[in-house]
Amino acid sequence: MTSQLRSNHRSPIVPGRAAGLTLVELLVAMTIGLVLIVGATQVYVDSSRAYGVNETTDIRMSGNWGLTNVSDGIGGKALPTDVQLPLGGAGATTCGVNLPLLLGFPVQGTNASYAATCAAGDATVLGNNAAMPNADTITVRRASAITVPPATASGPLRICSTRTSGLLVTDITGTFCQDVNARIYNLIVNLYYVDQSSTQAGVPSLRRKALNFGPGPGFAPLFQDDEIVPGVEDLQVQYGVDLTGGAGATSGAATEYLNAGAALTNLLTNAVAPAQIVAVRIWLLVRSDAPEGPFTDDRIYEYGDRLQANGTTGDLTSVADNTKAYRPSLSADNSFTSVKHYRRLLVSKTIQIRNALGR
Repeated sequence: MTSQLRSNHRSPIVPGRAAGLTLVELLVAMTIGLVLIVGATQVYVDSSRAYGVNETTDIRMSGNWGLTNVSDGIGGKALPTDVQLPLGGAGATTCGVNLPLLLGFPVQGTNASYAATCAAGDATVLGNNAAMPNADTITVRRASAITVPPATASGPLRICSTRTSGLLVTDITGTFCQDVNARIYNLIVNLYYVDQSSTQAGVPSLRRKALNFGPGPGFAPLFQDDEIVPGVEDLQVQYGVDLTGGAGATSGAATEYLNAGAALTNLLTNAVAPAQIVAVRIWLLVRSDAPEGPFTDDRIYEYGDRLQANGTTGDLTSVADNTKAYRPSLSADNSFTSVKHYRRLLVSKTIQIRNALGR
């Protein structure tokens, strides 16, 4: 009888006390939260993977001109000191004088600036027209991986190459391109940069100016703007430089890393100490799409030439602070949408260039 009384005993309900979550309700809430986190993470991972495949292939293949990886013997290329050549076309000059024709610089960058003369962003997207002022840029030049049939109509800039030489053309009907020993490739020129906005209002993005061709007489070359990955706040780039010029036991290995835009005055032209870029190291600072009010990002991000030894800043757009480490919590903006309330991920990758001499 005593045990039966105990089994029928119930704790009294105290008026005014709210009931707590049961174990089942707690597990359901945790499961839903986990699914949301996994889903958001997968979206980022998929976007990053797609970019990573494209970016790795692009940079790794820089300096590949089809059947040769030596630009000196390619006719039609330009030097930085040349006036604008007709071959580039008016549309291609919008991103800098002879920008697509500078084959002597298969990898070219700017440090803490958007130096190209073409407008950043896509003018058809409201607000998407301002490059991140302190982000680096990198321009990659190479031949396409797939050959163009000799009977194809003229179109974009193309490289006709043999084992020893090449020729930049828009018309492939000439003798050189139609030679049995020549192969025809599209010229690939991609300029990567960070814009302060994207197709999602207020979200920064990694974008690309890609050489293409448009309608009109001769389908003249021009640059089109594409969004690669939204949520990218900053891009920093460094060159891995080999000073052997492709000779010796250490040929092809980077002996030093220099910031994008560094002047390589002896780039494969100095008989004593020729230099070549054999690797590219990049950093991407990626943030979430939306802010989280209760969260404050107090991490210190050091990457590229942004170093804590130079101080810390809460403003990635401050030109005076372009070498300082980034600490979002130092931002003077205390609104809900302040940069301090976003979660971030810093990713880095070093890419070896396949077509550097001596590799």
